[in-house]
Amino acid sequence: MLTLDKLKSTGKKATRDGFGAGLKAAGDANDKVVMLTADLRGSMKSEDFITTYPDRFIQCGISEANMMGVAAGLATAGKIPMTTTFANFSTGRVYDQIRQSIAYSDKNVKICASHAGLTLGEDGATHQILEDIGMMRMLPGMTVINPCDYNQTKAAVQAIAEYEGPVYLRFGRPSWPIFIPEDTKFEIGKALQLSEGTDVTIFATGHLVWKAVEAARQLEEEGISVELINIHTIKPLDEEAVIASAKKTGAVVTCEEHNMYGGLGSAIAECLSKHQPTRQEFVATKDTFGESGEAEELLEKYGLGTKDVVAAAKRLLGK
Repeated sequence: MLTLDKLKSTGKKATRDGFGAGLKAAGDANDKVVMLTADLRGSMKSEDFITTYPDRFIQCGISEANMMGVAAGLATAGKIPMTTTFANFSTGRVYDQIRQSIAYSDKNVKICASHAGLTLGEDGATHQILEDIGMMRMLPGMTVINPCDYNQTKAAVQAIAEYEGPVYLRFGRPSWPIFIPEDTKFEIGKALQLSEGTDVTIFATGHLVWKAVEAARQLEEEGISVELINIHTIKPLDEEAVIASAKKTGAVVTCEEHNMYGGLGSAIAECLSKHQPTRQEFVATKDTFGESGEAEELLEKYGLGTKDVVAAAKRLLGK
């Protein structure tokens, strides 16, 4: 198991860069992997794949709904299609096509969604989707994955290429600390424990895992024992890990770059309400849209910073 003292940033790269690296590796391993994009090949960091395998790349243009239909057709023909565009256009704009042609039909399509959440930054509220995890996890049979850094995103892409069934893979735009060791195994549906503790459990996903790491260090310095768990797969949720940790600490904080309704916090609450009722605090956006701004400034303004994770833990503990 990893420990807090081993979780050091070794530099910064965007999780979308991890997607590009993972796509190339998945393509190398399996010639059935094909990439589709809606006029965003550069933003998706996919040039290595496209240059190496030009005959396995389809430029769909600004026609996201059509891209989902083409992907469903390719899956029917035995290919492993990976659709690529911004998270807002990967979900909100094409929800009907995903529901009918991919989820309902149980097609082996990988919906790869970049620029998710507030950290999209300057493009503002129209592009900063904060509802996508909820939308995708409500679809029967859809697997929902939200990795936390470059290394984990690269590993996740290779894992979903080997996995049979529809997947929603969420990642982001900004340069972000790389802290998960490159050789860490990525298991779909299996939580990754980052530290053991007895006072409070912090469940985090995506970019907020690093904020939770920083918060856990601060809390430990103040004598609060933190169990930190990276929930990279939100559906299927690792209920065994969630229940065991909540039972041990009796206090849970959930952290996500998403609306507090429908995302990781909701998934954890649903699980615990059935199996292990536990006090819970939500670090998430509070039923609001975003706005234009720098990524870090937006996280702070909307209550998703390190200090917000610390404060949530202390509220649970009455400190």
